[in-house]
Parts: sequence; C-alpha cells; structure tokens
Amino acid sequence: MSLKVDDGLRAGARALGLNLSDEQIQHLLDYMALIQKWNRVYNLTALRDPADMLTHHLLDSLTAIAPLSRHTQGQPISVLDVGSGGGLPGVVLAICMPELSVSCVDTVAKKAAFVQQVAVSLKLPNLRGIHARVESLTDPYQVICSRAFASLPDFVTWSRTALAEGGVWMAMKGKHPQDEIDALPADVKAFHVEPLTVPGLDVERCMVWMRPVQTVSP
Repeated sequence: MSLKVDDGLRAGARALGLNLSDEQIQHLLDYMALIQKWNRVYNLTALRDPADMLTHHLLDSLTAIAPLSRHTQGQPISVLDVGSGGGLPGVVLAICMPELSVSCVDTVAKKAAFVQQVAVSLKLPNLRGIHARVESLTDPYQVICSRAFASLPDFVTWSRTALAEGGVWMAMKGKHPQDEIDALPADVKAFHVEPLTVPGLDVERCMVWMRPVQTVSP
C-alpha cells in the first residue's frame, strides 16, 4: 500500500483521537489490500481508487471506534455486524478493539467467506464471517451494529432475536434519520444520536443508538 495511503490513515486516526499501534495501522492497510485483491472476483465494493477506499471505507468505519469504546469501557463483549459486506465496519472494529468478539453476517456467501479469509490472513482470532440471514441468528450479542444497511425499523426488527438482554443497537447512518427514528417499533427507543466527522470527507454522518424499551410488570 502506498506511503500516501499510510500517511492518510495515520493522520485520519489522529484526527479521530485514536491511538492505534503500528501493528493495527498495518493490519488496516493489509485489510484494504485484501479488499483490492479480492474485489476483482468478489465485487466487494464499487470503489477502486485507494484514496477513496481510505476515506469512504477505513476512515468512515474508524469513526465508530470512539463511540463504541465509550459504550464498552474496555469490556470484552460480543458484537454483530449486520449486512457487513466486505467487513465494514466489523473488521475495523476487530482490528482496533481486540477485546471484542466480532461476527460479520451477510446473506452473500462470498462476502462472509472473504471476512473469514481476512481473519485467517491477518491472524484475528476475534473475527468471524457468518453466511446467514440475520433473522436466523439466536446467539446473543451485546452490540448489534450496521453501516448503511437498511432502515432503522427493518434493522432492529430483523436482528431482534440476536440482541442480548441489556444489549443495544448501533447504526451508522448519513444525515440524521428522524423519519426512521419516528417509525421505530413502539418497544424500541433511540436513546442517543451523535454526529460523526469523517476525516477527509465533507459529508453528514451520525451514529444512532437504540435499545428495547423496558416494560414494567404490573
């Protein structure tokens, strides 16, 4: 990977307040190289230019690290990345937060296989790819995340069976999706929406945090 991309990644991580090790930076660059290599066969992303992949994929996914770290407080929890595609943001979370156990689920077999390949190639024991429909998953995850996957109502409805007791949903979205928040099921509440800034990209991004509403027994 070019020195320019390496420098851009380091500068972007610094701008996001992330203290990544040289090994983590290298893993991210190696992951990007794997996307480029497999993209020809697996069509993982429409982006081909390394500079675009850096901003739109790596740095965009890295914006999730600080909010998720504040939520987990360093605890070793399980995370499910829904509609993960080539592993964004799941692979990035697994690299930058080794305490997490990250599963990336996708209905496209070759995309789940690619995530498995990344786990092997980069020696990430905390990462796995799952080929399945999210509705079929029943293992409990403390955080279920998605990035540009579906509407918020569909996202929480489809992944509900995989949410652990006390768990939360974390959706990476573009501009503030008030219409989608208003359309959430009555027993799901968006309890926090935070703006995200992607270094090098002049776009609106936000993170929507949701949880089931606790019903009080009479």
